[in-house]
Amino acid sequence: MKTRTIAILGATGSIGTQALDIVRRYPEAFKADCLTACGSAEKLFELCRAFRPGVAALVKEPEEIPEDLRSIQWFFGPDSTVRALVASKCQDALCAIVGIAGLDAVWHALDVCERVLLANKEALVTGGDLVMAKAAATGKPLLPVDSEHSAIFQCLQARQGNPVKKLLLTCSGGALRNWKKEDIYHATVRDVLAHPTWNMGGKITVDCASMVNKGLEVIEAHHLFDMPAERIEVVVHPQSVIHSMVEFEDGAVLAQLGMPDMRGPIGYAMGFPHRLPYEAKPLDFAALGHLDFAAPDHDRFPCLGMAIEALKAGGSAPVVLNGANEVAVGAFLREQIPFGRIPEIIRSALDSVPVRAISSISDVYEADRRARECAEKQLGMRNEK
Repeated sequence: MKTRTIAILGATGSIGTQALDIVRRYPEAFKADCLTACGSAEKLFELCRAFRPGVAALVKEPEEIPEDLRSIQWFFGPDSTVRALVASKCQDALCAIVGIAGLDAVWHALDVCERVLLANKEALVTGGDLVMAKAAATGKPLLPVDSEHSAIFQCLQARQGNPVKKLLLTCSGGALRNWKKEDIYHATVRDVLAHPTWNMGGKITVDCASMVNKGLEVIEAHHLFDMPAERIEVVVHPQSVIHSMVEFEDGAVLAQLGMPDMRGPIGYAMGFPHRLPYEAKPLDFAALGHLDFAAPDHDRFPCLGMAIEALKAGGSAPVVLNGANEVAVGAFLREQIPFGRIPEIIRSALDSVPVRAISSISDVYEADRRARECAEKQLGMRNEK
């Protein structure tokens, strides 16, 4: 492999740091020449010392840049990530910014990079039709980093032109998988963040517990693989060993398996079409003994059904779902609301905000603004009681 320059957008987060582990293992293959973060200045400074990028960015400007890092070209402010990405001229962009905040980065990466490694599902949840159309128009590949979508992508390499009948997205069920409905409502932040199989950031771990994350992944899969909602199935698989599956018309099902470690799908996207060993723990099938599967419980976890509903409604509905969820999850992580308020706030936003057509990025942000306004109103009404 020739050395490729890569921008790690969201470098201090879980995905970003694991991507940099791959860079560290393959210095001849990758040069991390652009590192960005939101407000974790000290963490980013340490990464910059380790990887010496040409360009770096912080959304929240620090009081000062350490003297040993002043040779780096720095950018600050709300649009600093995009400006840094453009200035870096990196060949690849790993987009790992959480939430709709990552949409701009994906949008501009399609202009300036050769490949976009997509770890930000919200870019497709909110701007899916627009982003996919731009990817097609520019001829730039969107390589999935989410473990489920990477698994599907890997299985599809054996497609050989054969039509796909169904996509099967697996999910662990999150930290509250076995909880009673009445207990789920009052789950604490500590309860929810105790994910049984994956080590991830706070927001996505909460989304896994509510199963809205799996709904967002259904929407992402719809756009990435051009598959209608009716042909995307969610299966609860607690061991998180099968990362997703593809069913073909002859009944054959291909699955991608591996121990739960995000360096697998990250490395596959970074090295594609080459696989990059990273000292992964091998599967021991005899020790596993068995693999379990179950249908999702929509009564205990209504967010999954709301996400599928939003996908079928189309237009601005997925944007509203995502915006309301981001507001609700933020309030939960600040311990302002109980866990059970998250689906209530999403439901209220979907019922209250009219569905409108999305024809531009500005339409996306307007729908997001209306969703957040509705969700914040719900929080205010709740707090007034």
